[in-house]
Amino acid sequence: MTLTPRERMFNLLHRKPVDRASFCESIWGETAARWIREGHVKKDEDLADHMKMEIRGAGWLDSSAHIGVADILSEDAETKLVRNGNGAVLRYWKNKAGTPEHVDFLVQDRAGWEEHIRPFMVPDRRRVDFKGYGEARRKAAANDLFFVWQGVNVFEQMHPICGHEYMLIGMALEPDWIRDMANQLADLTIGMWEMLFEEEGLPDAIWFYEDMGFKDKPFMSPAMYRELIQPCHKRTMDWAHARKLPVILHSCGMVESLVPGLIEAGIDMLQALEVKAGMDMVRLNKQYGDQIGFMGNIDIREIASNDRKRIDAELRKKIEPLMATRTPFVLSSDHSTPPDVDYDSFLYFRDRGLEIAQYQ
Repeated sequence: MTLTPRERMFNLLHRKPVDRASFCESIWGETAARWIREGHVKKDEDLADHMKMEIRGAGWLDSSAHIGVADILSEDAETKLVRNGNGAVLRYWKNKAGTPEHVDFLVQDRAGWEEHIRPFMVPDRRRVDFKGYGEARRKAAANDLFFVWQGVNVFEQMHPICGHEYMLIGMALEPDWIRDMANQLADLTIGMWEMLFEEEGLPDAIWFYEDMGFKDKPFMSPAMYRELIQPCHKRTMDWAHARKLPVILHSCGMVESLVPGLIEAGIDMLQALEVKAGMDMVRLNKQYGDQIGFMGNIDIREIASNDRKRIDAELRKKIEPLMATRTPFVLSSDHSTPPDVDYDSFLYFRDRGLEIAQYQ
């Protein structure tokens, strides 16, 4: 049995017969630039096409209160200080990727949310690139690729408004504020989906980004997750499932204790599974492999060693147990590919990984 990429991913997510794992990976801009300099990739070539990735995505929402605002407050040769549409002040690197430094937040409590943000959190066509989504969807369909709507859910929409610290303090001391933010943002997400999908068509699945953990533990307890975040996760995922759209959820960090609640909310596949944070796909598979699939957990540090024996050992250790239980799996690293990964090492990771990840 040989399937198209779209058929393969559909069958994985619906637990139907399938030939092998699918493949998808995030590659840093600096990595792509290195491979272009070395002559492996053409300057204007689509890297996802070049690497034969089987999943494409588009549709990211701008969840800012004031859309498109980015006032540069100061800059130097390496960084720039920006006040965005939520009134948050962030410091960005100019010449390399990375999470911006959180400098200051206009919103620090419920009063700030209600004054500066809440009235503006309404559906607006400017929040989504309708044309870009439609073109990406049609291109994926023409090439039999699996197409997902990609964007953040309520946790990743809240912290850009008030920062992680104020958000987590709010969870403990002002839970009604957090509940109100989450509900308003879930309404916004669903409202924008209704506008976008009616005009440009449904995707094949929904892929949420929700970084809810750091090293060794999540940002919140499982009980707090169930009380404050899960109801809105479930509402957005129920909306997707009602339209027969499976849900992939990305989270960096250690989120193992949240997995039962995430399954209750409705995830079909968990992505990233960051090894250095303590996530172990083989362990999770023993507990939850009959309920969800997995994407990732191949330690990027082993790939970046550029040692084929180490890469092979990592692939076999992680993939073979999933093939034995026929658990849905998408080959991917546990994070993304940095510029110290050689081009040939990446190809070996992809090709050897898919050779091992055979269901027949």
